[in-house]
Amino acid sequence: MSMQGKTLVISGATRGIGKAILYRFAQNGVNVAFTYNKNEEEAAKIAADIETNHRVRAKHYRLDILEPEQYIELFKQVDADFERVDCFVSNAIIYGRSVVGGFAPFMRLKPKGLNNIYTATVLAFVVGAQEAAKRMKLVGGGAIVSLSSTGNLVYMPNYAGHGNSKNAVETMVKYAAVDLGEFGIRVNAVSGGPIDTDALKAFPDYTEIKAKVEEQSPLKRMGNPTDLAGAVYFLCDPEQSAWLTGQTIVVDGGTTFK
Repeated sequence: MSMQGKTLVISGATRGIGKAILYRFAQNGVNVAFTYNKNEEEAAKIAADIETNHRVRAKHYRLDILEPEQYIELFKQVDADFERVDCFVSNAIIYGRSVVGGFAPFMRLKPKGLNNIYTATVLAFVVGAQEAAKRMKLVGGGAIVSLSSTGNLVYMPNYAGHGNSKNAVETMVKYAAVDLGEFGIRVNAVSGGPIDTDALKAFPDYTEIKAKVEEQSPLKRMGNPTDLAGAVYFLCDPEQSAWLTGQTIVVDGGTTFK
């Protein structure tokens, strides 16, 4: 009940982890504002489904995560559509052509690919969280969550660019938590082990990763998007995590210990 009537803003929520998070909040009475990159038709379909089946407000907005300043105008649109902002989840990622030179062995890393990954992971979090925090101050607080991954804790082939940026965003989370705490804003991260999503399936070594995760996990399975959605919701619900800030919650099926 503590979350009903509140508003979530989340980036990259038309599939995978973001979509699972979106529906977890909507199912609990939270209004949702979410971004998409290219597939407006799918975003509109999701918004309509949520409004019909969960009786909350749902709006979709286009965002190019490689242009973080777009968040400034995006939040102005959110202001026009919603009365408040209570939660912000930085989830959108890049893959494919945008990460050429960033998803590679160390000796093949290139500045452009690395910069793109850093921009989408860290800079987008910073600008999005800043804009969200301005709105949260008006309602007496809120919760900000960045998605991360265990690629900064354990070696993953070709993952240096992503792993380095995940490490950076987790550090940024800690600094944001300290600076925003006085306003009642909590800032945390959720670090997922390899999750079975379309983004992971785009990796050339997906089959090997999946087999290794299933072997390593004491639970003998790969993670799925709903595994992370529950952790994100927990961090945003003040009834469950009111004194939790500046932390990274690792959801990895026990794989980083083995």
